[in-house]
Amino acid sequence: MLRGRRLPLDQLVEQLLAQGWIVEGDIEAIRRVPVTSARALHPIDTVADARLRVASGTRAGEMLSADVICEWLAGQTGLGYFHIDPLKVDFTRIAEVMSSAYATRYGVLPVEVRGNDIFVATCEPGLDDWVAPIEKATRKTVRRVIANPRDIERYTVEFYNLARSVKGASRVNHGGSSSNNFEQLIQIGAQLASGNRAIDQNDAHIVQIVDWLWQYAFEQRASDIHLEPKREIGVVRFRIDGVLHQVYQVPTAVMSAMVARIKLLGRMDVVEKRRPLDGRIKTKTPAGNEVELRLSTLPTAFGEKLVMRIFDPDVLVRDFAALGFGEDDAARWTQMTSRPHGIILVTGPTGSGKTTTLYSTLKLLATDEVNVCTVEDPIEMVEPAFNQMQVQHGIDLSFADGVRALMRQDPDIIMVGEIRDLETAETAIQAALTGHLVLSTLHTNDAPSAVSRLLELGVPAYLLNATLLGVLAQRLVRTLCPECKRPATAEERPGESEWNDFISPWKAPPPSQVYRPVGCLECRMTGYRGRSGIYELLVMSERLKSFVHAAPDISAMRHAAIREGMRPLRVGGARKIAQGLTTFEEVLKCVPPADVT
Repeated sequence: MLRGRRLPLDQLVEQLLAQGWIVEGDIEAIRRVPVTSARALHPIDTVADARLRVASGTRAGEMLSADVICEWLAGQTGLGYFHIDPLKVDFTRIAEVMSSAYATRYGVLPVEVRGNDIFVATCEPGLDDWVAPIEKATRKTVRRVIANPRDIERYTVEFYNLARSVKGASRVNHGGSSSNNFEQLIQIGAQLASGNRAIDQNDAHIVQIVDWLWQYAFEQRASDIHLEPKREIGVVRFRIDGVLHQVYQVPTAVMSAMVARIKLLGRMDVVEKRRPLDGRIKTKTPAGNEVELRLSTLPTAFGEKLVMRIFDPDVLVRDFAALGFGEDDAARWTQMTSRPHGIILVTGPTGSGKTTTLYSTLKLLATDEVNVCTVEDPIEMVEPAFNQMQVQHGIDLSFADGVRALMRQDPDIIMVGEIRDLETAETAIQAALTGHLVLSTLHTNDAPSAVSRLLELGVPAYLLNATLLGVLAQRLVRTLCPECKRPATAEERPGESEWNDFISPWKAPPPSQVYRPVGCLECRMTGYRGRSGIYELLVMSERLKSFVHAAPDISAMRHAAIREGMRPLRVGGARKIAQGLTTFEEVLKCVPPADVT
């Protein structure tokens, strides 16, 4: 590349052609890429916008994206390649390296400060006249890395704006700490009168920070956002595909103001910080799709912790195959939920997808001919096709009270958010006995254990036999990223004995091909992208009803259910492994052993 000059398009194309990354016919496609008057395209963007594929070599057939070109360019110039992940860049620290005007002028962006080194992203490997002034001012060594030009342009604006917002918000309450800090550290000799004013939750800085937080959470497919106050810093974490990732740290004063701003938007009591509160917000993603956020606060030793659970309304229109159901389980589930009356239970731990399964099922059942009513704590997602009621413990409106009230509303289908006690269980059973279809959730490890759980609550066995239609146990496992997964080697595949122990009591040879996670930009280098359900469906039959009595033998019941077609959770996981959707280790982590001995 030409030193002291910007990267020319013709030279970039020439080198890609010489190394077999493109062919002669691709040059015309590159020339046809439109150039807007608003912003001249960088040569890397021009080639990427032609939507070509690598012509030859080890990466043949791969899309020639801007990141792929940058990675290739880094190898040609001897510089490192850097993918800018906004969740891994400490923007408040990199903003201290150089000013926004300096970064914009030279088209560069600091991305990491590590020891005595500053890593600065650029898309112009031939230009380095900006390096010496930075090294002189910071007394550190600048390490240039190649990055996507569009990312550099976008994040230069966003990172510096956010850094200014955090700095401005911190200045309002300079040196202050959360007033709810259970273990405040008192600085001896500090002026008590200084810096005790709370940040105004309507401050423009905080508005921008909160908006940015949501935007990135939506882009990264986060299911939950955690704002956690600590003694000296506030921590922001995202749950992505079931795993929590720490993404940012902000001053505790800024964290407190962010929580106040979000509570205000969720119509919660901003002043009340001593007890847990619930709220909800409806907003839109950058793409324009509506999203609901369920808010929950918790008073902790260092202030209010806030968790926002993100609900995507699109999950309600997914079919059972998209949720992870096999064809046979989907058919049996549809047949069961089409019954006119009885109780159907969905079991599993928190975060296993029970609510999504129930909402998707109710969405299909909620036609104009039926009245679907729910009683929930809290209402997870607002759906116009349902009549939804929220449990209100403050006025003694429990699940049982809610079901009794719904019984006078001429319902056809009732969904009870959770059966937690005998009163709720008995009320749900009475609803089923009087000709209603009742769906609810329960916390048990597998499907047969739901029977023993209800008996332990005090439900008579004869009422269970009269009303229980079936139980669906489920888990969510991370699915392999389709862009980077690779076939497992012989050493990485489970052996026959290990496989049979895994799916016991089933006996089947291990699959001929399984896959392993690798990691790429699409999956944020985790090797996994998205989650899929694993299901265990028990359909009550006359044979299984004989096991429902005061002292049930759950192991014998499980054996009988398997003989009648129930596939244990681990067998469902084994199917996902054989289909190349997930890994042996992922299923082991999420699914309990099949206790059938």
